[in-house]
Amino acid sequence: MSETAREVPFRGGGFVSRPRRWIGLAVFVLLLALAEWGTRTGAISALTLPRPSDVALTFVELYDSGMLFAHLVPSLTRLAVGASIGVVLGVSIGVAIGLFSHVRAGLTPLVAALFPIPKIALLPLFVIWFGIDEASKYALIAFGTFTPTVVATYAAVDNVDRTLIRMGQSFGLRWSSIVRKIVLPGAMPGILSGLRISLAIAIILLVAAEMLGAQHGIGAYILEAGSLYDLERLFAGVVILSVLGVLVSAAVAAVERRVLRWRV
Repeated sequence: MSETAREVPFRGGGFVSRPRRWIGLAVFVLLLALAEWGTRTGAISALTLPRPSDVALTFVELYDSGMLFAHLVPSLTRLAVGASIGVVLGVSIGVAIGLFSHVRAGLTPLVAALFPIPKIALLPLFVIWFGIDEASKYALIAFGTFTPTVVATYAAVDNVDRTLIRMGQSFGLRWSSIVRKIVLPGAMPGILSGLRISLAIAIILLVAAEMLGAQHGIGAYILEAGSLYDLERLFAGVVILSVLGVLVSAAVAAVERRVLRWRV
């Protein structure tokens, strides 16, 4: 007597996360609704939190006056230049530390000494070295991005499965081929994860750099709004930074989807 065939459910999903984008949007909408309700009813003091609707009107005024782009464009330029320098140098030196023992022995103590230094505390020193103009802002953002990128990169290189490297050597692959086809692809998830942290630090340092000697920029805008205790403008600047952080994270996620298509 034959048994009825029964379909066995697939159990090898491997903890792959499923996108639930509407949940994040719903959380933001709920928080904004609670803030609007609280400020309108008086449950939240207007001295501590402005109405989200008033912040939205501030955005409209910024856009109509042209000041939104007058502050946003310089900030994006400083972020792009400084972070690019820091990321390129950080990834290059991090890979070198991970691959070459002499470089590791020489630079790892230096990186370990530089990493815990609060980068914002070095802003006056960068102003003395590079002047109060754009060069000091680029240098601060680049340096703040550089150290976490180095640490994340050489840690990612160290975590590459050595069995794969030995397998490549047993098949007679050249050193350059092993680095290009095994080490770098295997380290890429860790490098991109570190890049998220580095770029978040770059945004923080951007604001700090613009609060000193900058006429235009999101940091200068927030500093001016805070000195006048203009909460609507202050929160508008904070929202701009938050949106910038979300866009940077989304850009890194897009790079991950493209570069790490091999990972299931």
